[in-house]
Amino acid sequence: MEIILKEDVIGLGYKYDIVNVKSGYGRNYLIPSGKAVIASESAKKQLAEMIKQKALKLAKIKADAEAVAAKLEGVALTVTAKVSSTGTIFGSVNNIQIANELAKLGFEIDRKLITIKDVKTVGEHTATVRLHKEVSVTIPVTVIGDAPVAAPAEEPAPAPAAEAEPEVEEPEADEPEAAEEA
Repeated sequence: MEIILKEDVIGLGYKYDIVNVKSGYGRNYLIPSGKAVIASESAKKQLAEMIKQKALKLAKIKADAEAVAAKLEGVALTVTAKVSSTGTIFGSVNNIQIANELAKLGFEIDRKLITIKDVKTVGEHTATVRLHKEVSVTIPVTVIGDAPVAAPAEEPAPAPAAEAEPEVEEPEADEPEAAEEA
């Protein structure tokens, strides 16, 4: 089934794209929710006329997206996450946390435009921000733990050594008593 998208649908296409979808998806979801219309000949002609009229607006939107992309080029994010003693993250770092970190830097970007794979480890990762269908930016994301990983491993080791010393001293105290008795 051939349809014309009335708005951006992630994973399918962008506004005013003509795409092929399965009949059930088009008739049961996209058309009733107002996200698409059937691509008849008259609808295609209306679309062509509308695109001609909106060409200047689309060029301005793309220029704005490129300006934001230029500002985002030098940005590197650092996200703090709760970490277990073994160094794994409780939960994961996702697009919501990336959007919040960008908001702290002054970039109001919708979280739906940010793509990041499941981040469940501490280290370097990358996030992709799709600002326009032709403009996307890759942002390096560093995930750090909220507590040092090596500190808990070092603390239990000295404790048994401290307990072993008094045990050595006690037998020495028994030997002088045995010498006095003889």
